[in-house]
Amino acid sequence: MRSTFHGIEVSKRGLFAQQSALNTTGHNISNANTEGYSRQRVNMQATTGLPYVGMQASIEPGLLGTGVQATSIQRLREEFLDIQYRNEYKRQGYWDGRLETLEKLEGIMNEPSDTGLQKVMDQMWQAWQDLAKDPTDTSARAVVRERSKAVADTFNTLTNHIKEVQTDLNNVVNVKSMEINSLGQQIANLNNQIANVVPHGYQPNDLYDQRDVLLDKLSKLVEVRATQSTAGMVNVTIEGREFVTGITSQPVATVQNPATGMSDMTLGGAAFVPTTGYMAGTLQSRDQIVPGMLKRLDVLAVNLTKEINDLHRAGRSLSDINNGTVQDLPFFVDANSLAANPASKNYPTSASGIVINPEIMKSLDAIAAAQEEAGSTPVGNNKSALAIASIKFKVLAAGTGPNDLAESSTLDNYYRYTISQLGVDAQEAERNQLNSEMLVGTVDSQRQSVSGVSIDDEMAEMVKYQHAYSASARVMTSMDEILDKVINGMGRVGL
Repeated sequence: MRSTFHGIEVSKRGLFAQQSALNTTGHNISNANTEGYSRQRVNMQATTGLPYVGMQASIEPGLLGTGVQATSIQRLREEFLDIQYRNEYKRQGYWDGRLETLEKLEGIMNEPSDTGLQKVMDQMWQAWQDLAKDPTDTSARAVVRERSKAVADTFNTLTNHIKEVQTDLNNVVNVKSMEINSLGQQIANLNNQIANVVPHGYQPNDLYDQRDVLLDKLSKLVEVRATQSTAGMVNVTIEGREFVTGITSQPVATVQNPATGMSDMTLGGAAFVPTTGYMAGTLQSRDQIVPGMLKRLDVLAVNLTKEINDLHRAGRSLSDINNGTVQDLPFFVDANSLAANPASKNYPTSASGIVINPEIMKSLDAIAAAQEEAGSTPVGNNKSALAIASIKFKVLAAGTGPNDLAESSTLDNYYRYTISQLGVDAQEAERNQLNSEMLVGTVDSQRQSVSGVSIDDEMAEMVKYQHAYSASARVMTSMDEILDKVINGMGRVGL
């Protein structure tokens, strides 16, 4: 049977329910720009009705309504959209890592341009060609020496810059490993906070949002799988290996590899090699792309200097012709060998160790532009200079040695192929990165359509709940006036 104050109770419940909805709407509006915040909604349900009042307790009129109650505050989020988002985000991270490195290499190589290695080599070949026109011309000899020195310096500079990129990538691996470790610890801490309140019947929506933001960030770095556990917690695996289990996380760290000098990642103390995400792109850049470019430069430098040195040593310089001697000087020598032995004639073994022979730096007459002829060699002999200038068009045979070309090619074509391959790889990475970015944006838009806060929608909701609250308040006032009449006004006829 209903109470005399039934109407007061019904209106009170209406006030409380609408007030909860208004508070939640205000919470949504306040967090409209909060990263990762999911829109919340108050679910309302009619409370259990009472049998209609009557002397015989008739059920014909049905149950008498007793108002409304807020049953839960729901976080509007779709799990399958989160899974899609993280799958696409890791692909974007992978191509981000590769594209960053390839763009840096393109910037370093700077081809085609007037300052790239191709231009410098062309100028050197042209200088030898000019020297062949007049082998006795001192200025032409000076140009040959300076153009050749520019080639050596360019090789050294390119190698040093590329090695700096590799060092930077190694630092990125260290920093990002610490970031992954931090994300794991934060997820474990949030699991702990959630597990402390969920068993008591609370719905920590804001903590869920914070944890999802961390999972999103983690998914860009490595492959992530989150599975529901007890008490609202999630267990997280990365690359199929346990990372966060309840309130504990496995440490992610780096250790220096004594063989390579680079940092290797570990998870829980065991070796860990990501295959997707930004970390995989960065590691592949550091261990494959950059060493590959260095190797190609080394092969080019070693073969170029060897071809020139072989012809130069067989040639005759002005000093040889004038003094009747044979200097047997390589034009380029290895910097490391030269530091150990100033008279070293060892050929360069890498692009970073090319220097002009000190004897040539001392005297331009040491440049061998002539080839020995029967009898006496005239000072105007230019055969060595011509032969060196023609190296530009010489096809080198393929070989299997560490510094041999993989396919028969001229040195120019080998370098052009290197630059072309770099450009193709960069274009592929850029295309895939843009596609991944677009897919991430599409999935995120779908997710925002479900979880995002729309100010317009929230304002409409606010007006709706405000009107309902005002109406409930008016009902309570009416019931108060009715009760006042019943209690204080009835039975007072004639008073």
